[in-house]
Amino acid sequence: MTGSLHAKAEVLREILQGFPAMVIGYSGGVDSAVLCAAALRAVGPERMLACLAVGPSLPQRERIEAEALAAMAGFPLLSYEATEIENPAYRENGPDRCYHCKTDLFVHLQRIAEEKGFSHILYGANVDDLSDFRPGHRAAREFATAAPLAEAGLHKTEIRELAKLWNLPCHDKPASPCLSSRIPYRQEVTVEKLVRIERGEDLLFSLGFREFRLRSDDGEARIEVPLQEVVRFEEPGLMDKVSHQLQALGFKQVSVDPNGLRSGNLNTVLSENERQMATQV
Repeated sequence: MTGSLHAKAEVLREILQGFPAMVIGYSGGVDSAVLCAAALRAVGPERMLACLAVGPSLPQRERIEAEALAAMAGFPLLSYEATEIENPAYRENGPDRCYHCKTDLFVHLQRIAEEKGFSHILYGANVDDLSDFRPGHRAAREFATAAPLAEAGLHKTEIRELAKLWNLPCHDKPASPCLSSRIPYRQEVTVEKLVRIERGEDLLFSLGFREFRLRSDDGEARIEVPLQEVVRFEEPGLMDKVSHQLQALGFKQVSVDPNGLRSGNLNTVLSENERQMATQV
């Protein structure tokens, strides 16, 4: 561990020790996993609780991995049923969809904190997130939710390094946004669409892909994988197999994006005004 990272890890520990007791939004991704592991190290299992939102936007594969990681790392975990899909504003899938998702998250975390007698709500935002388009931060501000990783000055690469030092298997896990992020803005989010996307992505996972998005645009499937892996679809029979199985799930047409995987790709259609409207309180 470099001197700079060691210093930030110490700052993180001091921040966490300042909370009498905390519930933490946990997804199984590297940010929230490191936050939970750091909290466990700082205050012990009696003063922290990781909370996993389970719903149609979370792939079953991700849930299993998140629960296994928590068990391996030794931090207490509570899984609960997310309810964002019941909100019409969420299903409308405007640029502020993530705001409504995070609002649902923090409503549940606040309830759990009150039931358990815990004093604070935490989530895993890091320094890099604060400069990205993240409407969910608006909800975090409204609920006075703490972001210790960002407060400690930790960037994504440093969080991955901490995860590796602490032997967390997610240290090199690719980012995996919720399944609703596969649907272009203003196309309705439904459970049926999310199930179809999940099953399609399970197919890609079974074929050995580890980083991917299956975009669902008016019933058409567009596959995004890292640019160096696009060539795999030229292997004899692979594209035919993928197309056949995705069409069997209900997709009308299937294509592979020749430009490769681009995180936040669907955000590129938003105007600056739309971005500001989605993130301002």
